[in-house]
Amino acid sequence: MDEPGFGRASTPDARPPLFRIDGVKLRALPLLIAVLLGFGLPALAQLIIEVVQHFVALPDRPANPWMEYYYVGTAQLVLTLIAIAVMKGFVKADFGLHAPRGDSYVASAIFWGLVIGAAMTLIDFAPQIAAHQAPSRPYELNPLNIAGWLSYRAGFLGITDETLFRGLLVTYLAATIPGRVSFLRLQMNAAGVIVALVLALPYLGGFVGHPLGIALAAIACIFVQGVFFAYWFEKSRSLLAPVIGHDICYGIYQMLIFAMAAAWY
Repeated sequence: MDEPGFGRASTPDARPPLFRIDGVKLRALPLLIAVLLGFGLPALAQLIIEVVQHFVALPDRPANPWMEYYYVGTAQLVLTLIAIAVMKGFVKADFGLHAPRGDSYVASAIFWGLVIGAAMTLIDFAPQIAAHQAPSRPYELNPLNIAGWLSYRAGFLGITDETLFRGLLVTYLAATIPGRVSFLRLQMNAAGVIVALVLALPYLGGFVGHPLGIALAAIACIFVQGVFFAYWFEKSRSLLAPVIGHDICYGIYQMLIFAMAAAWY
């Protein structure tokens, strides 16, 4: 059974503070390394695929961009595993590439993945939903496109992103930047919150021209999602729950997009 949280008040009647930071010592170099890895490895993966495509005719269809996402995601996963192998020589830590050690948190990942995925869809497509307007292409309703997007978002994206963001970045920062963050009775490494914040902020650029409320809600949703993934990763000491939560979150997101396309095209 998944544990509801950690951290107890000193007396039965004491109320824990809403939010507390304990012993966090931010260090510039580890933060810089984490940022460079978090944004640099995906960019390098994209560059590698572009170079490969220049010399090798990889199967590709402009109408199905999910095919290139598979190529880039595979390159990103390989680069991340190489980075983890190198990092093990400098940081003695568990990168979570194994089954859970104790509670799996899979049930929590399934439930909150569904909730967050539905919330993300509602926020991202609020204007289209209000106007009963179908999402723009490339969401054609043909079997190949549907199978491609769903298999990528609900079966592959979680492995590539969680191995990088939680497996590599959170593990590295937890080992190099000490400290805990508490919310009510829940406690976790500050590293998980830092990574969630660093990865959420760039999404602001994607909401230029959108209403401020939608932009802030989207950023908050991405941040909360990252905190959940990091919490499950820390408590289970495995990437299993974050990967499942990630896949379900973006799988339901993609399914709802296709549902809107089917209803309003």
